Amino acid sequence: MMIDVQNLTKRFSGRTAVDGISFQVQPGEIVGFLGPNGAGKSTTMRMLTGYLPPTSGAAAISGHDVFNDSLKARREIGYMPENVPLYEDMRVGEYLSFRAALKGVRFRDVRSSVDRAMEYTGLAEVKKKMIGTLSKGFRQRVGLADALVHKPRLLILDEPTNGLDPNQIRQVRSLITQLAGEHTILLSTHILSEVQMNCRRVIIINKGRIRADNTPDILAENLQSSGTVTVELQAVPAQVEEKISALKDVRRLTSSDAGAGWHRYELRVEPGGEVRVEIADLAKAQNWPLRELTQHTATLEDVFVELTQRD
Repeated sequence: MMIDVQNLTKRFSGRTAVDGISFQVQPGEIVGFLGPNGAGKSTTMRMLTGYLPPTSGAAAISGHDVFNDSLKARREIGYMPENVPLYEDMRVGEYLSFRAALKGVRFRDVRSSVDRAMEYTGLAEVKKKMIGTLSKGFRQRVGLADALVHKPRLLILDEPTNGLDPNQIRQVRSLITQLAGEHTILLSTHILSEVQMNCRRVIIINKGRIRADNTPDILAENLQSSGTVTVELQAVPAQVEEKISALKDVRRLTSSDAGAGWHRYELRVEPGGEVRVEIADLAKAQNWPLRELTQHTATLEDVFVELTQRD
């Protein structure tokens, strides 16, 4: 077991940030750790890495208790926080050598460990540059190299693409994909498409509690609604909303102006519900011009919204 969390709780001045969560991560897994802002993700990660003590509960990394055997547990972890703290007046190579020594890398192995981390993260070209002169993208790479320099078995990455432009995001995503074969990864990000592409498992946390834990595909299949139906009609909106909302399987309807007299309706339907035939028959009976009628299968974004907004 790479991560074993049991009833982990953290309270701050009467506010419960993490509320008795339990989960396990096996060696080699890539797990997306998702939730809205303030859900408890970063607090959980800081407890796992030993930066915050828990109020109650237990956590172990590769069999080492994070709180009672902290040094051994930390040796297994490479942690990249959301806002990477860097010494801007040090050169990249110097900083990584310094960090390697702090993390217990033997003196004779420091150079090779630093070179390896820089090769992975594409930092060789800026090895001698001052960190303070680097772009946001390169600073994120330095943070990732710092997490890698002591060859940890577990990588905990908190918003590794935070603040990056689309090209830089693709570069960091590629790095994470390369690392996946050698490391267990716990990844927190708001870019759900990346999670769907790279993570075989997703944990969703909201208001300090775990709301879902499964593969992205199974979570989508088990979603409380079977996705959305999009309809575009040219008719009086009040009439359309009244008649479509009355259909048996329609849970929720929202509308927007599509221009030139057309209106767009997004429907949530009950699991297994098929309303397209009924809507097509209704449009024909009411002489409503119809130009779109599409059912979309649930995505990880749908799952995220459904689980975090219904509370």
